[in-house]
Amino acid sequence: MEQTPRYTRVLIKLSGEALAGDLGYGIDPDVVAEMAVQLQEIFDCGVEVAVVVGGGNIFRARTGVRHGGIERTTADYMGMLASVLNALAMQDALEKLGVQTRVLTAITMNEVAEPYIRRRAVYHLEKGRIVIFAAGTGNPYFTTDTAAALRAAEVGAQAIIKATNVAGVYDRDPKQDANAKLLPRLTYMDALRMGLKVMDATAISLSMENRIPLLVLNMREPGNLMKAIFGESVGSTIEADPE
Repeated sequence: MEQTPRYTRVLIKLSGEALAGDLGYGIDPDVVAEMAVQLQEIFDCGVEVAVVVGGGNIFRARTGVRHGGIERTTADYMGMLASVLNALAMQDALEKLGVQTRVLTAITMNEVAEPYIRRRAVYHLEKGRIVIFAAGTGNPYFTTDTAAALRAAEVGAQAIIKATNVAGVYDRDPKQDANAKLLPRLTYMDALRMGLKVMDATAISLSMENRIPLLVLNMREPGNLMKAIFGESVGSTIEADPE
């Protein structure tokens, strides 16, 4: 392993479903604590860490629209609010480890979090605090994947790390096809052309335009996050086409 991290500022995308663990719904405190330890480990290596959390473990906007008859814009805002709950849970877990954190939300709620301001986010990162972004972009019709790509570009992250519950990106859904093959390296254009659902097209396009590599890995596998930070081959890496 290299002596110094390959990346010194990263953005980690955590899905809400990942925080539910085996419960399938809600927040599993043990899983949140486990993820907080991994974030602390890379933070202690001198890496500036930003996190974007989803809210799908509490409310999935598309499911609400489809099954509950909730209007799309309202459902999206409900999902954003759910992500704030997850951000506060992650903040609590990190601070129990002695790590200073700040939650910045795109929907103003001064009593529980700071409003998102790009310069403030960068300031906190430079001061040695883990920054947790909540409430997506603050706008309906945009996913938290897109929020991750946007925030990564805004704060100058050198990579986006997407934590999933599978080993990386496959050519087919590994849950439905046992013959699905792991793709260790591909380009953003490959992902778009193959219709891979690693991130939505808006997020992929934004990452591609800003030439931010996307690392997809299973964060529940001990050591994976640290390996990725130090440049070891783990999971899948999606990069822009060489110029």
